[in-house]
Amino acid sequence: MERMSEKEKMMAGHLYQPYDQELYHEREICKRMLYEYNRYTPVQKEEKDILLKKLMNCKGELCIEPPFYCQYGYHITVGLNFYSDVNLTILDQGLVEIGDHVVFGPHVQIYTASYPFHEGQRMQGLEYTRPVKIYDHVWIGGNVTILPGVKINQGAIIGAGSVVTHDIPPYVIATGNPCRVLRSITKEDLHKQW
Repeated sequence: MERMSEKEKMMAGHLYQPYDQELYHEREICKRMLYEYNRYTPVQKEEKDILLKKLMNCKGELCIEPPFYCQYGYHITVGLNFYSDVNLTILDQGLVEIGDHVVFGPHVQIYTASYPFHEGQRMQGLEYTRPVKIYDHVWIGGNVTILPGVKINQGAIIGAGSVVTHDIPPYVIATGNPCRVLRSITKEDLHKQW
């Protein structure tokens, strides 16, 4: 049986060594692209769009207000009409899928990497990944942290400051640390005066 590379282990969710030369090199390429992206002026929209589309898998128009940080970039897939306010951080050692018409507030953090419970494995520098999926029409408030392996289903709203530790069902409002469902989104919400 052929031995898996550290990159293959990372993508398969196995324990892997992140200090592997290939992975280190790919993170350095991403850092250089983000350095450039985060220094564009506000009027350089076309240049920013081109760079984001080189960095990530983009299905359509998107806007990520700088600064923006990620680990690899190419593990991130973004749907149509995505918007993120400032300081988006995506630790995309694992896959991150973001659906259509999704909005993020400022300081959203998405983590796909985690560490083993056994201290001996942590001392070896090993980690593993779990994918994160955010479905269509989701709204994520400011200062939200999404942990590895989480799915946020269609139409859900995550309140500001939440730490999302488990899957969130569709069409609910959820908030807190840990994030819990407060209530379903109903037809009456359409008629509320904000």
